[in-house]
Amino acid sequence: MAERNPPQSVTLNVNGTSETLEVDTRVTLLDALRDHLNLTGTKKGCDHGQCGACTVMVNGRRINSCLTLAVMHEGDEITTIEGIGTPEAPSDMQRAFVTCDGFQCGYCTPGQVMSGTAVLEEFRQGWPSHVSKDLTGNADFNDEELAERMSGNLCRCSAYPGIRQAITSVATKTKEAAE
Repeated sequence: MAERNPPQSVTLNVNGTSETLEVDTRVTLLDALRDHLNLTGTKKGCDHGQCGACTVMVNGRRINSCLTLAVMHEGDEITTIEGIGTPEAPSDMQRAFVTCDGFQCGYCTPGQVMSGTAVLEEFRQGWPSHVSKDLTGNADFNDEELAERMSGNLCRCSAYPGIRQAITSVATKTKEAAE
């Protein structure tokens, strides 16, 4: 008979709150968020890292939470869709998704919003992408760059034009505010 993995204690800092969980070492971060912390905004799509529905931020970088184990994130700062805005006080990105009709069924929307938020930070920090023409300077914010950076997030309803419009509108608003 196979031995069971004993639960392991892990402390995660989720949306600004320290949470200590007892989890099997095989529990993904996605399942810890959804099943142990009842944060169901992060969606389980493919469970293989191919759709992006489970996108969260860990220490400011976006990841697919279905591909990483909860115990690997001891002490990490984790931000879920619940941590960037609420229905009463949505983030600029969430508001733009509504305004620009960047969703249809809404299943992929939390992951799209998380990735869109991360994409703007990647641009702000000057990170290149696969399609960036210059790897040492700041990438131009354009549709080709945006499509490449969002390519890990799938929308089965094909709301891509609204998604790109929402992210672009926040980028434009942010740039204008900085000037």
